[in-house]
Amino acid sequence: MSDPEQIARGAAELMPEIIERLEALVRIPSVAFPGFDPEPVHAMGAAVVELFEAAGAHGVKLLDVPGGYPCVYADLPGPAGSPTVLLYAHYDVQPAPKSQGWTSEPFEPVTKSDGRIYGRGAADDKSGLVIHYGTLALLGADRPCSVKILVEGEEETISHLEAFVEDNPELFAADAYVIADIGPQKVGRPGLTTALRGDVACTVTVRTLANPVHSGMFGGAAPDAMTAMIRVLDSLHDENGDTVIPGVDSSSWAGASMEESVYREGSAILPGVEFLGTGTLSDRIWAKPSVTVLGMDLPNTAEASNVLLPEVTAKLSMRIVPGSDGDAQLEALMAHLRSQRPWNCEVEVEKVKVGHAFAVDESHPAIIAASTALEAAYGVSVESIGSGASIPLVASLQKVAPESAIILWGAEDTAQSRIHASDESVDPGEIERMIAAQTLFILNLAERSRG
Repeated sequence: MSDPEQIARGAAELMPEIIERLEALVRIPSVAFPGFDPEPVHAMGAAVVELFEAAGAHGVKLLDVPGGYPCVYADLPGPAGSPTVLLYAHYDVQPAPKSQGWTSEPFEPVTKSDGRIYGRGAADDKSGLVIHYGTLALLGADRPCSVKILVEGEEETISHLEAFVEDNPELFAADAYVIADIGPQKVGRPGLTTALRGDVACTVTVRTLANPVHSGMFGGAAPDAMTAMIRVLDSLHDENGDTVIPGVDSSSWAGASMEESVYREGSAILPGVEFLGTGTLSDRIWAKPSVTVLGMDLPNTAEASNVLLPEVTAKLSMRIVPGSDGDAQLEALMAHLRSQRPWNCEVEVEKVKVGHAFAVDESHPAIIAASTALEAAYGVSVESIGSGASIPLVASLQKVAPESAIILWGAEDTAQSRIHASDESVDPGEIERMIAAQTLFILNLAERSRG
């Protein structure tokens, strides 16, 4: 089956089953964060094994990942001499606290009047799982190339998979890696992601006093740690909101433009609130650095008392531009923080993680085959887009197979999917089109290798 129209019909026929399987997966609260019940995560791993077995895959198994949750793996041989495609997704999800403002139960999937399926993980990344399921089901037993399956169980938290992949390169070697954990700007507009910002993180602790003291008796001369922290954090941005840190790289975006209306809808910016930064919108979210304060250790308003705080710790994340060196960018951020010492306060900075940035070689034959498949499945031109998000495993796959292509796509549209937030959802039509596109890609790649 290589005709695009025939493949589209096949994907459409699968959709009732696809939706049923997606809903079953969403019902499993597979949050892999420390402190959450591990049982649903293990149950989800087992469910993914069953999912791919139902698609006709043989030898699907759970592999122990040292220090972390197991990954789902399979190696499905194709014709001799054919290329190998590895299909990646993840089965863990973000937490879904009620404080986020969900309008439906996050782990009870529901299709609302807009036709979208709502639930935690419906888009990120259980949609990727059913896209892979549909692809394998359409290809059938006579696959035109070898296919490997790799599904991670802790992508949303501190992952242990990267080291495991790098320690076992023979298991994960492939000619093309398909990462179904991202999506287009908007439903019906095919997007091929060609760059990912990296994500580096650290903590900064500011100390000013040996212990808390009365704010009335000592305030005005003794420095409060929170006040000092505010001065430190304010140094990270200029008056325009641009991240301005010596040694941190910045760039510009040359691909398709981020549509402002799409960005406004997806980002939930309040009416009248201005954008940060300078340059095009695409520059700011795909090609320039962005530092964010993720959290702080300090009293909440209910527990606040009239004292000067002796110590405050903040966790910072900085998105770094494609083409930059993650270790060097983190060191530049940490060096800047250490240099900020208002009122000669003590400042301690500690590394949390380095997630490297990524850029696609758009001239790679597999990338061209992927773009051709997307265009055929959607019937419109493909946008070359970036992403401010990071996928930690990508850097490890590059180490394992530096000459191979990495295809980044999926059903998580920017405008409405609201991944990591309340009322996460996915459009079933995007899943259907991505099943067709992914199937066409594998067929295209196999044909190119024979030609």
